[in-house]
Amino acid sequence: MTQAWKQYRSAPEVGTRVARLEELPRHGTLSVSLTGEKGSFPLLLVHLDDGSLLAYVNACPHQYLPLDQRGKRVLSQDGEQLRCTNHEASFATRTGEGVAGLGLDCALDPVPVHADDQGWLVIGE
Repeated sequence: MTQAWKQYRSAPEVGTRVARLEELPRHGTLSVSLTGEKGSFPLLLVHLDDGSLLAYVNACPHQYLPLDQRGKRVLSQDGEQLRCTNHEASFATRTGEGVAGLGLDCALDPVPVHADDQGWLVIGE
């Protein structure tokens, strides 16, 4: 996993609590904005049917607009793609790599997350 997310001026510290796992629906997404001393950091959390937890900087690399700016439905029915609601760019859910439309030749910036023993989603290493 790349560490590109750490290059954002407003990147949260490792260990930052993001949301409660129960807030993130299975086969769904949750958009959160983490606010700290350095500003606001947009994060898109993804919970797949198999229990996988993923997170990406919520900024489409095509125009750096939030993937869910025009609607909350960004995860495809089969869970294999995330789609930008602004211009239909598509990205592989598990890798963030662009797979269709204006997403080709670019990728989402993954952010490591895990659930801790208290039920929090936490920024990892």
